[in-house]
Order: sequence, then structure tokens, then C-alpha cells
Amino acid sequence: MMDPLMDKAKDVPDTGIPPAAAARMTMAERYDWHRDYLRRRPVSRRAFLGGAAAATAVAALGASPFGQRAYALDAPLTVANRRVGYGADAATQLRMSAQLSRNPKGGKVFLDHGPTPDLGATVQAEVRNLVTQIPDGRGGVLAAEQFYVHVPVDGLPPAAAHHYRWRTDDGFASDVRIATTAMPRSRAATDPFRFTMIGDQGTDQTPALPPGLARGDYDDSYYKPDNDPDVPHTANVLNQIIAARPDFHVLAGDIAYADPSGMGKPAAFVGPGGTPPTGFDKFNPFVWDVYLGSIEPSASSTPWMFATGNHDMEAAYGTHGYGGHLARLDFPGNGPANCPSVYSFSYGNVAVLSLDANDVTYEITANTGYSGGAQTGWAERTLAGYRADPAIDFIVCFFHHCAYSTTDAHASDGGVRAAWCALFDRYRVDLVLQGHNHVFERTDPIRAGAPTRAALDNDVVYPETDGTVYYTVGCGGRPRYGFQPGELESYRGNVLADTSVPNSYVWTAGGAKQPEAVGWSRVRFRNYAFLRVDVRPGVLVSEMDVTAVDEYGREFDRLTYRRPVRA
Repeated sequence: MMDPLMDKAKDVPDTGIPPAAAARMTMAERYDWHRDYLRRRPVSRRAFLGGAAAATAVAALGASPFGQRAYALDAPLTVANRRVGYGADAATQLRMSAQLSRNPKGGKVFLDHGPTPDLGATVQAEVRNLVTQIPDGRGGVLAAEQFYVHVPVDGLPPAAAHHYRWRTDDGFASDVRIATTAMPRSRAATDPFRFTMIGDQGTDQTPALPPGLARGDYDDSYYKPDNDPDVPHTANVLNQIIAARPDFHVLAGDIAYADPSGMGKPAAFVGPGGTPPTGFDKFNPFVWDVYLGSIEPSASSTPWMFATGNHDMEAAYGTHGYGGHLARLDFPGNGPANCPSVYSFSYGNVAVLSLDANDVTYEITANTGYSGGAQTGWAERTLAGYRADPAIDFIVCFFHHCAYSTTDAHASDGGVRAAWCALFDRYRVDLVLQGHNHVFERTDPIRAGAPTRAALDNDVVYPETDGTVYYTVGCGGRPRYGFQPGELESYRGNVLADTSVPNSYVWTAGGAKQPEAVGWSRVRFRNYAFLRVDVRPGVLVSEMDVTAVDEYGREFDRLTYRRPVRA
């Protein structure tokens, strides 16, 4: 989406790609253009160091996970922004990552870990250096270096707690945290479990760097007066997720919003209230410091699993704009080549697929087609394998752009429908979890593009015969959208007799909005919320409750999904 702040008038030198050329460029071509631009404006390593040192004097004025002296070369080497994820085998593999306070300059970082608080094992971490050089709308180039540490931990027992801490060789040691591997994929695994889901999160906090940023420039706090601008909506949702104590959490794209423009264009830093030069996206790499710090209370113990959205195509980096994610995050790595956020894992009797809708969308086309069809081929093979596995009852797919939604901002994407919805029908996918539209919306069960029945609050759905239910949960914290003109909300306590929508639309291959009348939109809620999914594996029948919960912990929709257990 285009950030509303970009409507503000401000004189910025036009040093971007000519619009006619940019319209024909892929993400990779825009990245190459960006690299060429920066080669004509070289920045020395000394400029990195000087810029970092100059910034630290005011770091305390904004959000910094490392305190006032973040990035200062003479500051102690510390570790923050801890995060846990799963490997490809979630029952035996954990992925540990964190951020360093500065360049380690030869210093070593370790992960101490073990099955008890005594730990016992030590692994030296891999350090990934992420260099960012982008045009600065104030003149010159904004340069940044960030350092991330990663350790894979394999060969663990299933469903077992594992203790860990980060440590440096110059004396820093974090507190000990506990992460837990997944339940095994086995009919003998019948303990209930829970996971949560949101999309479009960002952060309430203003980054400390570069100095002088205003509230709302690179955070979520640019709410309109009717949107309770003094309420920390993002933090409220996150706190509810923490209180729910999920076994794992999934995020359907648009993660940190370091790129609040979200069009996949080359990156430029823009100061308070400014607009990017023509052909550029607004970008600030230090937003990630704030974001990773904000989710650490949950993500340091609960595995967080990410898909990528349009705001995650950061053209300051290679690999189709995902190079920054490869430095900061760990993905399971079992998807198609060069599609880092495409992967699958299983937890007990639930299989989960993360897909990258940037590859198939008709709306924002900077990355459309980048996998050359490899992602969709992989998705079909993976869905077929899971549906043939008698230990798997439920299949959940999560991604960003919406196959089915009715908001006034993005509505439905015909590219997603064309690429994947027939697969979801063929392999009887139970849930599709989407983001992109900053509201909550739930469909009735859908098959072959049409609803099969009304699924009212507290109903039981039989996905094998009823079809797939699509959820839009882009209400993790960014300013909310509206529905179509005249379209009203409908949720528990506020249920409409008729929820049909005569005036929605779907994006076409030519980038046009094709009008469509919609009969599948069952629940609509225009505020902040997340999904809580409670799974009860059974011997004869397995069930899954999917509950919508608002930022204050109030439930406003629930369905139970029921499947007979196969022998």
C-alpha cells in the first residue's frame, strides 16, 4: 500500500528511476539500478563508523534495544532482539538468532544451551553483517551496518523444553530463556496445542536512528482521530498474543515496515514528514532494531514463523529484496530455491505452509513471477504429500495478499486465486490465513470460487466436504482500512441479517479492478485483532477451534473445524 504520509508535500530532489522505466522493472532490475546509483556515490567504511558514532549520542531519545550507546565502537558488545524459530523438522530443530550492539571486530559470540538450566553445550555463532547504503533525501547517502548472530540447534527430542543464553567472549551473558520443539507428527501425539496468527504488524515505537525522526514517520502511530491515536494498538495485540501462551506464532507478511511505501522500489531514506524521490520507496533499516526488540518478550521463547508481504520487498538488498531477511531471520529452508520465505513445517497433526504471494499477485507486481512457477509447483507437491499422510489432519496455508477480501484498499487478488485456490480445493486445505488488508474478515467455506454454506459464529465446519475458509487478519497494528462504501461490519453481538457485498472488486492480470458481487463475506470487524487456534488431536475425530480475539482480549467470532481421523 502507499503510506498516507507520502501525501504530504515536501521538496525532495528527484534522483529516482524514471517512472516509465520503473513500471517495466522487476525487483531484481530495480535492485541493480539501485546498486548502480550507489556506485556513483561511494561511501567509505569510515563514513559508516562516523555515522554510527554520531548517532549514538541521541539514541536514548527513541527506541533502542541496546541503550544510549547503540552501535558505538567502544561500547560493550552485547546481544539483544532474541528470536526463536523452527527448522524444517520442527520437532527436532530450533533456530536461534539475535542482534549485536555493534561490530564484533573479531570478538566471538556463543550460544550456551541444553535441556536444563545448567545448559552444558556451547556453539560459536555465525555473524551476519548486513550493510545498507541508500540515498538520503536530505542529501548524500544513509549508511548502516547491522550485525546478527545465528545458531541452528538440531537433534533435539520432540515436544521438549530447551534452555539457552547468548554470551560474548568479553563478558556479556544474557539471561536464560526456554524454547520448545514441536509435537511430533504421530497419531500417538494427542496433547492439545495452540498457535496464534496476525498480519501487518510494525511497531508503535519511533526508531532512535537516524536522529530526529517524528512519531508516525517509521512507526504505526499515524492513526486518524477516529482510530484512537493515543492507544498503542500494536502493543495491545502483542500483549494479548503473549497472554494466550501459544506454542508457536505465524505472521502473514508486512513484518516491521522498515519500508512503509511497500511498492518494491529502490530504497531512499526520507526525513520527518517527507516523501521519497520519484521511483523510490521510503526506507529506514533501523526500524528493524525497534521491531525485533518489541517482539522479543514473545519471540525469544515462542517460535515466530514469518511469511513476506509487499512491505517486506526491501530493494536495498538482493535476492529479490529479501537479502535483509536472510541476514536478520532464519527460515526453515525447505522450499524452492531463491524463495526464502516459502517453506513448510508440521506441529502434531497440523501441517503449515508459508507462501510468498509477492510471486503471484496482480496488484503490486515488483516480484510477480520471480520464482518462474517453482513456488506453485512446490506448493502442489507439498500439499499432496501432507494430504496423503495419515498423521496429518489439518492443513493451514498463510501468506500476504488476499484471495478473498472486500476492503476498499486492496480487496481480492486475482493472481492469488489463479495460482493457488484450485490447489487449496484439490488438497482440501482447511484454513487460509492472509494479511494485507488492515481489517479482520472471515469467509464462509469456499470451493470452486463460491461459498458452499453459511458458517455462523460457533458453527462446526467439515472442511473435507464444506471447503476452505479464508481469514484476513491484517489488523496486527497498522492504521486500519475501511470496507466498501456502504459495507457494514458484522461480528458477534453485531450480526447483520445479510452480509452480501454488491460492490467489491478483484485485481486482474492487467492491474485493473474488476467489480464483483460477493456472497462469501461472513464476518467483518474493523479494528485490531489476532487469531487464536486451539487444536485437539483425537483418536477418532480431531478438532480445531479458530477464535478471533480483539486487542482487549474480547472474542468476537469462533468456528470449530472437525475431521475424522484416518487409519
